Amino acid sequence: MLKLVIGNKTYSSWSLRAWLVLVEADIPFEEIPLPLSTPTFATEIGRYTPTGRVPVLLDDAGGGEPFVVWDTLAIAEYLAERFPDKKLWPLDPRQRARARSICAEMHSGFGALRNAWPMNVTATLVGHGWSIGVQNDLDRLCAMWTELLDAHGGPLLFGSFTIADAFFAPVISRLATYGAKVPERVATYRDAVLELAGMRRWIADAHKETAFVLDDEPYRRAR
Repeated sequence: MLKLVIGNKTYSSWSLRAWLVLVEADIPFEEIPLPLSTPTFATEIGRYTPTGRVPVLLDDAGGGEPFVVWDTLAIAEYLAERFPDKKLWPLDPRQRARARSICAEMHSGFGALRNAWPMNVTATLVGHGWSIGVQNDLDRLCAMWTELLDAHGGPLLFGSFTIADAFFAPVISRLATYGAKVPERVATYRDAVLELAGMRRWIADAHKETAFVLDDEPYRRAR
């Protein structure tokens, strides 16, 4: 049985990526939530990973101590290899390489957007945090997505759901939270991601949370 250790669904963008892969691929797993920035998190996270971060995937299929995988990209790769029938990457080698390229770009890039627009799926913060750096990141995302949607016909980046869509899901949530203006083609993709069963479930669960992380509520904190 797989287990996934995650943070708050309101804020934890990296947790969302791994969680969404599992849910959209219909892979059974047990969810282990650890509220961020709490004594519980500080006490418990060391039981699962030496990094002190979420998400963490535990696989006890082999018996004995669970095999531990951390970092969202490593978790995604592990799941793709563990469940090849789920076709989590595109089948074509070149398109598979392209999907990995854009996931790696997301993994290490878009710092201006991510810093100015922290993920908060339960908030409405239209107009907050915009800057030239944010717009540059947004322009790059829109160009990337449009190219792939045009090449594969949508509704998702490579036609059907892949790891790439999971990697951009937290950015998609930010577009909604901060009211980002995007081209119609990108708006269609945004809406398709938000309508995924897994995304609807994640957001619904976030609205049930009661934990409040001040560091991830900069605009509410300033009020």
